[in-house]
Amino acid sequence: MQNSRFQGVYEIPKRKGKVIFTENLTPGKIVYGESLVSESNIEYREWIPSRSKLSAAIHNGIREIGIKKGDVVLYLGAASGTTVSHVSDIVKKEGFIFALDFAPRVMRDLVFVCEERKNIAPLMADANRPETFMQYVSEVDVIYQDVAQKNQLEIFLKNVDMFLKKGGHGLLAIKARSIDVTKKPRDIFREVKNELEASKKVEIIDAKELEPFTRDHVFFVVKKR
Repeated sequence: MQNSRFQGVYEIPKRKGKVIFTENLTPGKIVYGESLVSESNIEYREWIPSRSKLSAAIHNGIREIGIKKGDVVLYLGAASGTTVSHVSDIVKKEGFIFALDFAPRVMRDLVFVCEERKNIAPLMADANRPETFMQYVSEVDVIYQDVAQKNQLEIFLKNVDMFLKKGGHGLLAIKARSIDVTKKPRDIFREVKNELEASKKVEIIDAKELEPFTRDHVFFVVKKR
């Protein structure tokens, strides 16, 4: 096991690529069937790229993820908590995550994850209406968004405006087919990039497509101006 270029993320090099891990905040417990590896009395959880868009972005060479120990994170589209749990590992007990989703079924699963991980608070709300949950969320160091709605970018920028600190990082997973099934995904990716730049609210740090782990997705990392 060795340190990766990202704080709180570890890797084991393989002949083809690598396997990445986070240090398990809740030793002995898994979230989604991932493997556990122990070394020098430290337990690590495998971070599977086909199950997590952030892991896929790391595997595909993203330059920065903007998440570190002690950060406060607003996670939009938390689903059942797969990626959220690894972010929980990275920010550790010193950090905190507001994990938001609007689907009751996945929220039930997320609550079980939060019962084990005290640095996550589940929040059932609509990411498209940040004014409805602003009383529950503080200013944050990082916004992570993975929602499959047509106005994904609009939702992201609303929440950046309302919650993200100046200089804070935004991580945005764009699902092309949720925006327009009639266009080629790369045309949509280009349009989103242009709109992000035109907004003048953020600076794009990097962007990576997520093939072969996830089809028709691109992952942006930005910093708030």
